[in-house]
Amino acid sequence: MNLIAVVILELVKGLVIGIVASAPMGPVGVLCLQRTLNKGRWFGFVTGLGATLSDICYALLTGYGMSFMDDFIIKNQVTLQLLGSAMLLVFGIYTFRSNPVRSIRRYDPNQKYPTGTYFHNFITAFLVTLSNPLIIFLFIGLFARFSFINPELSWPIQLAGYVAIVCGAICWWLMLTTGVNKIRSQFNLRGIWMMNRVIGGMVIFISVVGMILTLTGTTIY
Repeated sequence: MNLIAVVILELVKGLVIGIVASAPMGPVGVLCLQRTLNKGRWFGFVTGLGATLSDICYALLTGYGMSFMDDFIIKNQVTLQLLGSAMLLVFGIYTFRSNPVRSIRRYDPNQKYPTGTYFHNFITAFLVTLSNPLIIFLFIGLFARFSFINPELSWPIQLAGYVAIVCGAICWWLMLTTGVNKIRSQFNLRGIWMMNRVIGGMVIFISVVGMILTLTGTTIY
């Protein structure tokens, strides 16, 4: 595989990891939705940016920790991919079964909400996400599943992968806040519940396909 193909593959992996790590409707996802509905699209978006900063901190911490296991990763790549798929499967099932609607307040266009500054919305989302270190286990599963930590890659390529994670997360928050802002008048709590089930189902599908490919020795990345 030539250098350009390696870089493109690492960028694609990073984008997928960034989206998958951001998409489930956890506490910060609910916070983003509420702020988009109550305050406006950009308040919701900067909330997502705060979560992204926290996520990339945990991603770098995960990658840094795994970088000390270069020989182990190379020798046990298949086992790690299976373990990563299993962790993603558990996460997907949890996401599929969870109901974020319980934490979402209904939007009332006549009610006034304190907006605060963009920085305040950014930093509170950062702290909410940072307070959940369990995200590390999600990144471990994603990194292992997609063989994101490759000791054979040079540091500029690995750095590009981390930048792609940030870009993937930003793309997700931009799409989410734009979509919710457009349908605010038809906002349906059931739709959020269904979206979370679809996201959980996709994660389950990715993990099961990953297990099958690993067990059959098929490599597509």
